Amino acid sequence: MTDIETVSVKQTILGIETSCDETAAAVVVDGQHVLSSVVSSQVDLHARFGGVVPEIASRAHTDLITPVVAQALVEAGRNGGELSAVAATYGPGLVGSLLVGVSAAKALSLTWGVPFVGINHLEGHLYAGLLEEPDLSFPLVVLLVSGGHTMLVEMRGHGDYRLIGQTVDDAAGEAFDKVARYLDLGYPGGPIVDQLAALGDPEAIGFPRPMLNEGYDFSFSGLKTAVINHVRKNPDVSAEDVAASFQAAVVDVLLTKARRAAEEVGATAICLAGGVAANSELRERTLGYSVDSGMRAYVPSRSMCTDNAAMIAAAAWWRLNSDGPSPLDLGAEPGLRLAFAD
Repeated sequence: MTDIETVSVKQTILGIETSCDETAAAVVVDGQHVLSSVVSSQVDLHARFGGVVPEIASRAHTDLITPVVAQALVEAGRNGGELSAVAATYGPGLVGSLLVGVSAAKALSLTWGVPFVGINHLEGHLYAGLLEEPDLSFPLVVLLVSGGHTMLVEMRGHGDYRLIGQTVDDAAGEAFDKVARYLDLGYPGGPIVDQLAALGDPEAIGFPRPMLNEGYDFSFSGLKTAVINHVRKNPDVSAEDVAASFQAAVVDVLLTKARRAAEEVGATAICLAGGVAANSELRERTLGYSVDSGMRAYVPSRSMCTDNAAMIAAAAWWRLNSDGPSPLDLGAEPGLRLAFAD
């Protein structure tokens, strides 16, 4: 295993991300310096269906991948011959979407004669924080919250992760989407609930805080059901108050457990990651906790919360220097898990 502190030659990596409904490409130098980051969203294509349609997503990736990669290279002022590697997300995600990105990355690596690096999407999210705050020191507690995952991870070093807790049912982002769908708010649910919550009273409805004082695992299915039952019993209830009270309950659980975990492991900072890290209340209250406690908190820019290829290129820099290139027969793994130390 290579010690990344000894890597002296500048390495420029093209990252590609197509795990769900964002077609993204980025060029990053030495895992820290973002020369370009291009993201083409498919939200409008899927909005009328109330969620991502896998077949539509993979077709859109096929149409968009070439122009997105080209734009990323142009904005970075680089060509294929100046790259050190091409990286792509190979899981977890939608298999058809993943295949588009992986196939494109392999083709480009062969064309340009550079290594191919396959990256775990979740590991990419862990590295998003280090892109904007390279002076963060380990150990870190990362609260990774998205539509498909909710977990607390102790990041003890590069490639050295320990799972502290995870959801036992719905992910936080999934709960946001389901509540938004029930309230007929539209898609994507998370940003809409966030906007509506700003107009409501977070204390109007006493929704439960599932598993608040029970270890580090999460459960949001019961909270989602409590919202639905309350609205059924009170059809005239303010949607703004429902959104604000629901959001407050989710954030209470997320931040309480993250705080407790950080204090227990002696973390140098709490870092937010994943799409739900763009939530206004979670961001504000995490920063508030940092001010009150003195514990450092890292809240990424919203562009680094959502799926992007810069985080994939950053993780790829570490993986390339630690493990070397990935084999070209590496396939898409939609159910890929993050590897944790014992």
